[in-house]
Amino acid sequence: MTMLKKLLKNPLSLAGTLLLVGFIVVAALAPVLAPPPRPAEPYRIPRSGFKIEPQPPSEDHPFGTTEGQYDIYYAMIWGTRTALRIGLIVTGISVLSGVAIGSLAAMLGGWSDEILMRVVDIFMAFPFIVAAMVLATVLGKGLDKAMIAMVTFGWMGYARLIRGDILAVREKEFVSAARAIGASPFRILIRHILPNCIFPVLVQATMQIGSMVIWASTLSFLGVGAPEGYADWGQVISFSRNWIISSGPNPFEYWYTLVFPAGALVLFVLSWNLVGDALRDILDPRLRHGAS
Repeated sequence: MTMLKKLLKNPLSLAGTLLLVGFIVVAALAPVLAPPPRPAEPYRIPRSGFKIEPQPPSEDHPFGTTEGQYDIYYAMIWGTRTALRIGLIVTGISVLSGVAIGSLAAMLGGWSDEILMRVVDIFMAFPFIVAAMVLATVLGKGLDKAMIAMVTFGWMGYARLIRGDILAVREKEFVSAARAIGASPFRILIRHILPNCIFPVLVQATMQIGSMVIWASTLSFLGVGAPEGYADWGQVISFSRNWIISSGPNPFEYWYTLVFPAGALVLFVLSWNLVGDALRDILDPRLRHGAS
């Protein structure tokens, strides 16, 4: 049975896969679903005026408009690309950095291991969102600055995880056999050790992609992430903060300003969590052996 069949066998993992595929399709078809009025600036949300009060869904604006008359539908479509870019780039660089540092610490051992792990402990002592917010503020407003800040404080978990697995795997008989035939430490690491301990890292990375998008949205909501008018779900949610409860007779008159961006964010995170949970059951050899 192939991995894909196993992934689609469980109803929850199937739901997560379908959700994720749906987001990928929307991102790929963004220029068709929401043609940018400014092709050179496709992530700039079009606006239909400067009125403060949001406008309800209509023929011209299927999801309504935010405070400042930014089109919510356009922001949802192009925000999908933003979310995928943030999640994949930030998580990918964090994984590569963490795996490199953790592998180096485990293979070198001794004082090198102690120093590298103390550096990891120092970085982990800072609360992630606070540290990322401070660094993003220092670097300056912009989504790229927020991504740099998240990468800076997002690699340590992968370093500790891969280090622990390498310390366990490097004592196995097949690693000793590779040493006996004269394989170099680098070849042993790449060909024999990492393939046997990388799966937990990949599972954690899959489940962290959604979390990175949440943190990026949080930074945008706090004003240190995406600039105003950029197609980012957190940016759209920030526009709804004054309209969550209406002062008129209908307290939920402006529901669309929050439901659409928050719903997209929840479903995006849910899809990655469901897929990551399924991959954990499929790829982690310890779970497979335990179940057999």
